[in-house]
Amino acid sequence: MARTRIAIIGLGMAVEPHAGSLIDLSERVEVVCGYSRTQARREAFALKYAMPVSDNLNAIFADASIDAVMILTPPNSHRELVERAAETGKHVLLEKPLDISTPHAEKLVEAAERAGVKLAVVLQHRFRPTSQALAALLAHSRLGEMVGVSARLYNWRPQSYYDVPGRGTRARDGGGVLLTQGIHTIDLLLSLTGLPHEVFAYATTSPVHRMETEDMVVCALRYPCGAMGTVTATTCAFPGFADRIDLIGTLGTAILDGPTLTAKFHDGTELVASDSGPGGGAGADPMAFPHDHHRAVLADFLDSIDADRAPRVCGRTALKAHDFIDALLHSAEKGIIAKVKTRER
Repeated sequence: MARTRIAIIGLGMAVEPHAGSLIDLSERVEVVCGYSRTQARREAFALKYAMPVSDNLNAIFADASIDAVMILTPPNSHRELVERAAETGKHVLLEKPLDISTPHAEKLVEAAERAGVKLAVVLQHRFRPTSQALAALLAHSRLGEMVGVSARLYNWRPQSYYDVPGRGTRARDGGGVLLTQGIHTIDLLLSLTGLPHEVFAYATTSPVHRMETEDMVVCALRYPCGAMGTVTATTCAFPGFADRIDLIGTLGTAILDGPTLTAKFHDGTELVASDSGPGGGAGADPMAFPHDHHRAVLADFLDSIDADRAPRVCGRTALKAHDFIDALLHSAEKGIIAKVKTRER
């Protein structure tokens, strides 16, 4: 089978785990070039990874031999780039979030669907072996009926992180801890439990940071089945801790604490599983983690192209996390219980 020819758009902080994944899967994928507007970034990328680079974005979209693009640019550029890729028949692997607003996100998802190109979103927590083991427990009803749900993201980012121009702003990033960091844990939670139907949230910018958007969010959830829960997300928790999801059911409890899954059941049995790779990325260096799960995202993206199927985390699936985050921020702004939007597809 011919290798998928791919171009990387954006050579900033996010490129490292993707470059490692492309190298690991070089038998399946050929990197045509890496694009950045910044000469220094192009030179650093070419030196480190021995991959070709380009300063001509138009040429990438005009090249019919390029099958797909990997978009790693800031969120406010995503809609335009995805629409250009769709217009030229190129599949897209897109870094989270979809865009800075849900209306923009909907437009880019619709553009990809109209063009019939694959749109995969980099929400790699779903590809952790322990996340998949927990999903299997739920699929086999091992926990019984869900009664309690909680998710916690205790990250640490120093002020220097937010001093980078545009970071943590609505104009470039679309939001703060929820859309930039918490979206990973939120997406995983929603993939396991489905959407709650109502939320009540508080959100603030704490004294820890000088930034435009929120760095601390606490909320309560209620699900259609009657289950209740909480979500807490912050970048104020020095020095940074592993994310955690707790699920309490009528037949047992499961705790996913970073790379470790522990489940105990009323019948006396239990399950303990660990991800073989080390965790990371919760502290001052947001890229301090292995690329194993990014490689799994890329492999699934290539499989979706080869088998002509939807990626495991497609654009429409990723919209659910945006809807959830919108509801939290609306609740916090208005001081009300907010309903979470549901979608037919």
